[in-house]
Amino acid sequence: LKAGYKATTTGKFTEALRLFISILHTIPLIVVESRREVDEVKELIIIVKEYVLGLQIELKRREVKDDPVRQQELAAYFTHCNLQMPHLRLALQNAMTVCFKAKNLATAANFARRLLETNPTLESQARTARQVLQAAERNMTDSAQLNYDFRNPFVTCGATYVPIYRGQKDVSCPYCSSRFVPSQEGQLCTVCDLAVVGADASGLLCSPSQIR
Repeated sequence: LKAGYKATTTGKFTEALRLFISILHTIPLIVVESRREVDEVKELIIIVKEYVLGLQIELKRREVKDDPVRQQELAAYFTHCNLQMPHLRLALQNAMTVCFKAKNLATAANFARRLLETNPTLESQARTARQVLQAAERNMTDSAQLNYDFRNPFVTCGATYVPIYRGQKDVSCPYCSSRFVPSQEGQLCTVCDLAVVGADASGLLCSPSQIR
């Protein structure tokens, strides 16, 4: 996990993704004794699947160079993954920059605000965010419509990378709990690559204490 975090911090996203996926693939072979350890294992799955999803989204964004709208959407979704604070700041800075360059100033301002709310430890990050906010406040408009509403809570589909807003139907992976649009039911989970989306399964059993 530490190696995965470090690779994320240094921007080696392909390497980080490989490390995080290997954790998801190793966990089913773990046997633990106590209920507390079971909870720790389950917590680890949740931490790791958020990173796998986030890194997959970001690597996808780098592929769609000729589609500025999709680039902005993917950068936006990455900021809604549950990441460690330094990594969240990097995601917010990235989304802010991508949207600002594409003249989506109102959306860029939202990321700048969120970035400043984290009290960035790097002065350069805080300064850039303040500059973006100042520029955006003069012209609070977006040049393109994005499939992104930051006021409305959502999760990102692990296969199609579109937002599933609260109240919309979804299906989940019984192992890593990643969420998907209903059309993905019956497919192999694209996040953990282990379980079938929407399958009726017990989830991970890694301790005799779960069966007693």
